[in-house]
Amino acid sequence: MAFSKSLANDQSADSPAAASPQLYICLACGWIYNETEGDIDSGLAPGTRFEDIPDDWVCPLCGVTKSDFEPYTPPNLQDLRAQTKSPRASSPATHYARRNEAGVVIVGAGHAGWLLANNLRQADALMPITLVTACAGHRYDKPLLSVAMVKGIEPADLVRETGAAAAQRLNIKLLAHTQALRICTESQQLRTSRGSLRYQHLVLAHGAQAISPPSLPEELCWRINHLDAYLKFRNALVASLQPDSTGQTGAKDVLIVGAGLVGCELANDLALGGHRITLVESADTPLSRWPDELAGNPLLHAWKDLPIRFLGGVQVQKVERIKERFRVTTQCGQRYAADHVIAAVGLATPPQLAQTAQLKWNQGIEVDPTSMATSQAHIYALGDCTSVNGIASRFIEPISRQVATLSGTLLGAQNVPAYEYKTSAVRVKTSTLPMTLETMA
Repeated sequence: MAFSKSLANDQSADSPAAASPQLYICLACGWIYNETEGDIDSGLAPGTRFEDIPDDWVCPLCGVTKSDFEPYTPPNLQDLRAQTKSPRASSPATHYARRNEAGVVIVGAGHAGWLLANNLRQADALMPITLVTACAGHRYDKPLLSVAMVKGIEPADLVRETGAAAAQRLNIKLLAHTQALRICTESQQLRTSRGSLRYQHLVLAHGAQAISPPSLPEELCWRINHLDAYLKFRNALVASLQPDSTGQTGAKDVLIVGAGLVGCELANDLALGGHRITLVESADTPLSRWPDELAGNPLLHAWKDLPIRFLGGVQVQKVERIKERFRVTTQCGQRYAADHVIAAVGLATPPQLAQTAQLKWNQGIEVDPTSMATSQAHIYALGDCTSVNGIASRFIEPISRQVATLSGTLLGAQNVPAYEYKTSAVRVKTSTLPMTLETMA
């Protein structure tokens, strides 16, 4: 349970042992190895020192090697907790306890939102925390969405903890299936589809969304960027595999538009799951953000025996429903039939909510790395929706460092560690040819 382990580590971070260099973080996905717990599923008994782990051991979540880990020190929640009990008027937490303020409202129940809620609650038992999310708010390991079939994980088993259970455990208010509509900065209110919420501090952690060009209409194409979408897709795939009139089931034709990280990982996983894949990409090779010789060409060679047809240098013109199937037409006039179409042409931060508060925008919500504050007072941002000096955050690993900065800021801590963007390993979870590449800004 990768993210659950991370939360467990955070919960025990006020013990002296947790402050020692016994934790190591995966620079690709943010999973934390705890020497005290070991990695039983991989044969590492509790108490196994990191230096004693074999070099061929890999991260159980994303598969990077031991060399892609570094020592990790979680936020010192004991110090933060002590500071919230001080009488300093500058501490937001003392305001909460003394005047029953509105508290912290977090928009988004992904890894960033839950990790922040966990840190705040462990440091301050009285702080009012409300989490608003358009989905059910379940906690899950996002990297597993790209490898669930090859790992034999049933869709229902992807949920590590339900949103309701996590909210009860942390004593926070969860507004699931609720849309955040508008920020009113003057009155410090967030308008939602279930009414308005007052906030002392508002945190935007709603992530990024899959890009939706007109040629790939949302009603005809799957966009798999979070658990709810993946579960719906897997359920539809299973339904389409029901026996026909002859009692036979068979592989389905899945056309994926976009051969970046998500498109390639899904193509690999679905092909190994027995389906026929057509992968369409405007560039000449897959993973075109990296040099062909490092990524695209080796991957195509590894796929030569899989039912994956790669079409490079191709633009999709339109997608149509033809009875129970779909027809994809390219700009050069070629047509391809498919049972399912997946759009994986990239991510973009949705600007609507930020625009209602007139937040500074630069490839995402621009934040101050020393505090994770936006351009408006009392509003902060985390994770995929943020940018620092125009560099968007699109990976899991930086989230823990961003949360450490923001937790200290909201709790009025001194010497808060500033968030610093740095390149890290990116694990391409194509099990036929796993690759570790460097992030490309």
